Amino acid sequence: MITIKINELKDTEKLAKIISENFRNKILVTLNGDLGAGKTTFTKFFAKKCGINEPITSPTFNILKEYETINKTKFYHIDAYRLENSEEDLGFEEIFYEDNICVIEWAEFIEDFLPHERLEINIKCNYNNREVTINGIGELYKYIERMVDEKWYN
Repeated sequence: MITIKINELKDTEKLAKIISENFRNKILVTLNGDLGAGKTTFTKFFAKKCGINEPITSPTFNILKEYETINKTKFYHIDAYRLENSEEDLGFEEIFYEDNICVIEWAEFIEDFLPHERLEINIKCNYNNREVTINGIGELYKYIERMVDEKWYN
């Protein structure tokens, strides 16, 4: 687990870039943090770095939005905020386990349905900056965590 500081929007873009450069066909990123912490902002930058050319908007009311990258990979953006205390199976398993890019905001609300292996990003607002904790669970995600750690200050 590593912790980095984000002071400006360009830092969020840099984080998205580093992560996007260090996986191939499949990634599951979970984002947790208070309202306004920067979860959707990160997702917008990450989607752009993954090859999404259309505008990314928060799927708060839809819960799930699907996009396609320029190389035809599916990019799923899930906002689980409205799923707090929901116990119904939402059928996300095929999305989580297939070769897709999946970003989940408010992932703590569907923790019981998530695969064990994933890249957890927790964002905490501290005055004028954000403290971002990145935890890679599984071989691929530990690798991505190491790449962020190596490239963050370069």
